[in-house]
Amino acid sequence: SDPKQAGAGGALGDIGTHAYNLARFVSGLELDALSADLDAFVPGRQLDDNINVLLRFKPVGKAHPAKGMIWASQVAPGHENGLKLRIYGSKGGLEWVQADPNYLWYTPFGQPKQLLTRAGAGALPSAGRVTRVPSGHPEGYLEGFANIYQEAARAIRAARRKGGKPAKDVVFPTIADGVEGMAFIGACVKSSKKNGAWTKL
Repeated sequence: SDPKQAGAGGALGDIGTHAYNLARFVSGLELDALSADLDAFVPGRQLDDNINVLLRFKPVGKAHPAKGMIWASQVAPGHENGLKLRIYGSKGGLEWVQADPNYLWYTPFGQPKQLLTRAGAGALPSAGRVTRVPSGHPEGYLEGFANIYQEAARAIRAARRKGGKPAKDVVFPTIADGVEGMAFIGACVKSSKKNGAWTKL
């Protein structure tokens, strides 16, 4: 990749920012600092093709600050777009895999794992609003983009009404999210150049 065309990040900009934005969106947390190790394994490659990033999120109330990690690679043969999100806390854990997007594993602390299905029992009304086909039928990647467009359209329609504001449950990526992603890339590059030094966002 040519940095003049792609910017400062290779796998970082192509894959890592999506994982970072997903972690922020699902957890609702803001990043405080990160430590990044960016590599270019392919000879002659000017931008990173493999990243490892440790994350420290800002504390919420008296809770211990959450920590996380991101691995993104363009040099992992046989590993096809393995986007996976895991979140663990004092009440339990969640695990979601993009390759099997209709299922979410929920493990309440001290209890057996539970498999939650898209549009299945226990789904909230907000999940039902962005579900297009009945449970048991595959839905995923392309529908995710349709949901973003639908949410943006709801916000635009609300803005066109006098003094209208979108409902609180309307969610879609904003310019602020894009700016946050660019700040993430910049902080990762800066950290990696300093041998993984912890860098504030």
